[in-house]
Amino acid sequence: MQSENKLKILYAVQGTGNGHLSRAMDVIPCLQKHGEVDILVSGIQGDLELPFKVKYKLTGLSFIFGKKGGVDLFKTVMKSNLPKLIKSIRKLPVEDYDVVINDFEPVSAWACYFKHKKCIGLSHQSAVLDKHFPLPDEEDRKGKLILKNYAPADLFYGFHFYSVGDNIFTPVIRVHVRNRKVTDKGHYTVYLPAYDDKTLINRLSAFPTIKWDVYSKHCKKKKVLNKITIQPIDNEGFTASMASGSGVLCGAGFETPAEALFLNKKLLVVPMKNQYEQQLNAAALKKMGVPVIKSLNPKYTDVISNWLVNGKVIPVQYPDRTQEIVDRIFENIS
Repeated sequence: MQSENKLKILYAVQGTGNGHLSRAMDVIPCLQKHGEVDILVSGIQGDLELPFKVKYKLTGLSFIFGKKGGVDLFKTVMKSNLPKLIKSIRKLPVEDYDVVINDFEPVSAWACYFKHKKCIGLSHQSAVLDKHFPLPDEEDRKGKLILKNYAPADLFYGFHFYSVGDNIFTPVIRVHVRNRKVTDKGHYTVYLPAYDDKTLINRLSAFPTIKWDVYSKHCKKKKVLNKITIQPIDNEGFTASMASGSGVLCGAGFETPAEALFLNKKLLVVPMKNQYEQQLNAAALKKMGVPVIKSLNPKYTDVISNWLVNGKVIPVQYPDRTQEIVDRIFENIS
């Protein structure tokens, strides 16, 4: 291996959704202190652009969000170009790098697997299957199998809602969020990408006195209907909305709930259907005291109403340890 300041590092990031890309914004500068970093992003469902040069931009293997609360399995299969994926795995020159660090990205992970190159997992997914975290009420063997084999790695460093052991840490909170002034202007921020605008308007209209600030993957232009504002995904606007709101209603992903908790906002989550990771996240959040509902079905109206009136902030401590964690990885491989 080369001297530390000349290491060639491949950092591969999952581009489905925005959470992995958000975390990458803080991880990449930490990696750059250890060498020359080439960035790979695969996936087609992200809305964020990294402020760094991306050397490899690949289609990868993306889960496609539906409009009724879950992953659209049909569209996921239809948009999966397996011959292209296999070609990408074969062509990716992972052997040219001293270190490959992977945030749940399948092309680089499987390229490393087939070329017998060590792959280091640095992701939330590296933690969710740990035995210390609770399981959802309903077992999903297929979902568990996909989660375990989607992006295989040799070493794992994980992030979760609370720390366990030596290799599972509290979330990376973006500097953009960490330095944000927190206020309460009375609105509620909503991010439920697996629901279409019609469904969101219909369900949120059941609470006519509440001001809802909705960010939607299905919206092309901002619109206001009574007290519901629906707008396209905008990183700055969304962060500002969370920091200045009373609470956050979102899916059971990782980064958005973690940021809401860090900002001391009350939180209600709706785990995405056909997405085992979100079921695991929901179980962990529920253990912490965060209310969880299975869908936006009208039968959960009372739960939402109670949360709006009586919901509590769940206190957390999420110190900035990103550089320390990255440094530990390189200490262990030197």
